Amino acid sequence: MATATHDARMRTADTLYRRRRLMNALAMVLACSAAAFGLFFLGWILWTLFAKAIGGIDWALFTQDTPPPMQEGGLRNAFFGSAVMCLMAILIGTPLGIAAGTWLAEYGAGRRLGTVVRFVNDILLSAPSIVLGLFVYTLIVAQSGGNFSALAGSVALAFIVLPVVVRTTDEMLRLVPGQMREAALSLGVPQWKVIVQVMYRSASAGIITGVLLALARISGETAPLLFTAFGNQYWSSDVMQPMASVPVVMYQFAGSPYESWQTLAWAGALILALFVLVVSLLARALLVRKRIAHD
Repeated sequence: MATATHDARMRTADTLYRRRRLMNALAMVLACSAAAFGLFFLGWILWTLFAKAIGGIDWALFTQDTPPPMQEGGLRNAFFGSAVMCLMAILIGTPLGIAAGTWLAEYGAGRRLGTVVRFVNDILLSAPSIVLGLFVYTLIVAQSGGNFSALAGSVALAFIVLPVVVRTTDEMLRLVPGQMREAALSLGVPQWKVIVQVMYRSASAGIITGVLLALARISGETAPLLFTAFGNQYWSSDVMQPMASVPVVMYQFAGSPYESWQTLAWAGALILALFVLVVSLLARALLVRKRIAHD
């Protein structure tokens, strides 16, 4: 009797084992197929981008301004405008984001207000960029008599930077071991010094990574700039006036009937994609370096 029961259990276990192996193999095939499907189209997009843009990559692309129709030119003013507005957005959004993230991690834990702030930040993080552009248009451009400006564009981009930095700072500070905070406080160190000299140093790699990811995100935003900075065919360094940017120039030139403009649009797209790639790799390198240092 005992032998028959044992044999039945072994047969049941063997059946379950084969079923689990079959399900595991099926799940592996589906996962690999989904990954290959995504990588195929990603490679197709990148190849198309490279093939159409390589003909427009030359020295004039970086030394000449956007041209009139059917004339040769470059994207110098657009590169400059994108750099200025992205830098201003980072300078506006990063301090506010770090301050808000610090309050959430150090003072807002367990408070109802902290929960509300996190909820609002999540909404802002997922809000369409065109909504933020319309908001800044109403707030700044419309109030100034319809004066588009690089400053308004920077504010719109800062609204995109802000929630990313808030979330990253909050998460990185909460990952710092509590023993470090308690050890510093037990020595009589004021809490603000603990935050600046202990918490920020431990979480610095993660916070910088969040800032870099925010920079990569805003560098390709078009919709907010259409309602705020608008664009400028000529070189301009006045942040109170309309200013060109690479995404807006790409949007305008890609839909034009002129081949020279379309070539510039593809070239700008390639440079922008390479910039996002470099920033993303830099962010990844910071995280890997931090992980190696901790190990």
